[in-house]
Amino acid sequence: MSEHLLVFPERDDADEVAEELREEGFTEVRVIRQPLAGEDDAESDEWAVYVREANVADESGAVASGLKDRFEATVEERGGWYDPEPEPRYDP
Repeated sequence: MSEHLLVFPERDDADEVAEELREEGFTEVRVIRQPLAGEDDAESDEWAVYVREANVADESGAVASGLKDRFEATVEERGGWYDPEPEPRYDP
């Protein structure tokens, strides 16, 4: 299993990326609110796309590496950042 977190400053970007990934058939794709450390104002929160793919058995293999490269490029294009090892607190 492979888990990823793509974080964007704007919710619209997160929603668009999540929709694209859902259409591609990833196992699980969710948009979640990502609070900024030290910020109490919800309006300063960022938006994250949590992605889980059950069909990636080897985290060090070519498929996992390709996903990481792709997700890094996606967030860079939209001014966000990528977390290749999200903590398991992103459950619904």
